[in-house]
Amino acid sequence: MEGIASPSADAGAILRRAQVRHDAPDPIAAIRAEMGDTALSLVLFFVTPEADFEPLMVEAAQRFPGAHCVGCTTAGEIGEDGYTSGEIVAIGFAADHFHAIVQVIENLRDFTPHTFVSQSVRARARLAGEASDWPNEFAFLAVDGLSMKEDELVAALAAGLGPMPLFGGSAADGERYAETLIACDGAVLRNAAVVCMLRTDCPVRVFRLDHFHPTERRMVVTEADPARRVVRRINAEVAAQEYARILGKPPEGLAASTFAANPVVVRIGGQHHVRAIQKVEENGDLRFFSAIDEGLVLTLAESEDMTAHLEAELGQLSVDQPPLAILACDCILRRTEVNQKQIGRQVSRILAAHGVLGFSTYGEQINGLHVNQTMTGVAIYRPDGGEP
Repeated sequence: MEGIASPSADAGAILRRAQVRHDAPDPIAAIRAEMGDTALSLVLFFVTPEADFEPLMVEAAQRFPGAHCVGCTTAGEIGEDGYTSGEIVAIGFAADHFHAIVQVIENLRDFTPHTFVSQSVRARARLAGEASDWPNEFAFLAVDGLSMKEDELVAALAAGLGPMPLFGGSAADGERYAETLIACDGAVLRNAAVVCMLRTDCPVRVFRLDHFHPTERRMVVTEADPARRVVRRINAEVAAQEYARILGKPPEGLAASTFAANPVVVRIGGQHHVRAIQKVEENGDLRFFSAIDEGLVLTLAESEDMTAHLEAELGQLSVDQPPLAILACDCILRRTEVNQKQIGRQVSRILAAHGVLGFSTYGEQINGLHVNQTMTGVAIYRPDGGEP
């Protein structure tokens, strides 16, 4: 088994990968065989919603008894050839180079930030004590993409993790938005999240990217239901009608492709972040993928060429040396735009060339923020190659 997108012969002893169709005979056994005999501390599974998720994740815990097994459902997978679907993509972290602690957060509806912050502080301290010889660390979050708790959760995580960089993705259900699932060590969870904290001797770089720039066209949310992520009125007008007017489009023409091509952004901490629209309700409300509130100023954004931007941004991660792997969470609306513009082959070639593995999400997390129409991830480098 070769390593992930790396010229070195020993990369496979650091990171392992496997990819199989969900309807293949005994897919978890095939993944176990592909991973080989390397002792692993953590295995991540990105699983198409077409699969029978629960028995697969129960079997995964049995097949990898010495490792934490964390999985989630997707809106598409990113495999060795780029964008794919109907697959199970897995990545394993060798125990000789990664030490992992997982933290499960159940029942997000009753989530208590203060308690969770204390638990995260203790978990991070434990990780540092158990792997004190390894200087590099990061955290990966998998969270129920229909919970609508990502903003609150990731804010608490940032407080608990301190300087540890975090990225993550909201589990998805294709384009159905019916049920998203998380798994940890054989337990399948709804309305939950799993935080994987890792310490390693491999240099790492957590990143985010999107290809949008703010324009001068702004609008104000004048009526909203923040708990449901719904905007009722923009500029004191029915939200969908006003958004369509600003775009110069008829309200009945609004669709997922429209939202992907014409996102709105908000300014947080000196940077603009996408607040993606999920759909139009029958009454003209706009439902968003992330937190929204009255008084928020939304700015219409415009895009640059997605393929050129992706090539340049991923190329920056290889300036000094190529990563062993890039683990990425990529918004469903990026895939929507790719399909709309018919650039799937070009984007997939770029992802494959840079060794990107991961999944398409209902939202992404980066440090203390829940964002949309973004790619977040971590680039992992050879331990003897220096900082990237």
